Amino acid sequence: MTNLYSTSMNRCNLPSWVIASRHYNRHPKVLEIQGVRHNGRPLFDKLAGQDDPEIRGALFHDFMDVRFQLHQWQQEESPSSRKSLKNSYLRFLRGWLFDSNSIEAAVIKGWVESRLGLAPTFHHEAINDIHSQAYFRYTIDRMKGSARTSAILPQLDLLYEFVQYELARRLPDQTHLTLYRGIYDFAEHHVIEQLGKNNCLLRLNCLNSFTDEFEKAWEFGSRVLQTEVPLTKVFFMSGILPRSLFKGEGELMVIGGEFEVKVLSGG
Repeated sequence: MTNLYSTSMNRCNLPSWVIASRHYNRHPKVLEIQGVRHNGRPLFDKLAGQDDPEIRGALFHDFMDVRFQLHQWQQEESPSSRKSLKNSYLRFLRGWLFDSNSIEAAVIKGWVESRLGLAPTFHHEAINDIHSQAYFRYTIDRMKGSARTSAILPQLDLLYEFVQYELARRLPDQTHLTLYRGIYDFAEHHVIEQLGKNNCLLRLNCLNSFTDEFEKAWEFGSRVLQTEVPLTKVFFMSGILPRSLFKGEGELMVIGGEFEVKVLSGG
């Protein structure tokens, strides 16, 4: 394990090197971000009494709307204040969906780094060291994005906690999902170990796009990575929020680390 994953930033119940490890991905444990479930207790108490997942998604957004005053952006006097409130967590999710190297994406990668201690290994270019120019350029994007909105990291805290709550309710007997990622080459991935002809251990970026639709993955590359992803490493997935708020069919945002993958090549 390199120092890249051993950052001093971690607000989780497990150290970063454990979260990043292949052992964790085989035998995941709940990831608890400090104070999030306690601070969001009114929300989760309300969700517990609701059986309709669509309504739960709407309740979550309503809670975020009130907690972070997202609906009050039109009442702010200065343009910067209005923009700060208007750029809610939804703006950052859409930014990732549009471009995983965008400024919005840098902010979400920064959330993974600050909460779980997993630094990015790619943002526009490979990041091989947290002291490199590539890492510095990523931090500039992250700071620019964070300045665009109010309390974005606490918003993302609650988003992750809500996604985990929903997965536990929807898939009570599952620990993993079989997911797919289309790629053209391994430029964004570091091969740690070759496990067989078509199997290897990869170090994935701190946050990655996957899909649960095998055929859809082929739209994004000439090869497809197939892997078992712990539910605890699903930061976000389409279908968690009402379609009126967020669209992104089959899209999942997966927290990275060391993943055993099967590489499928096109015919």
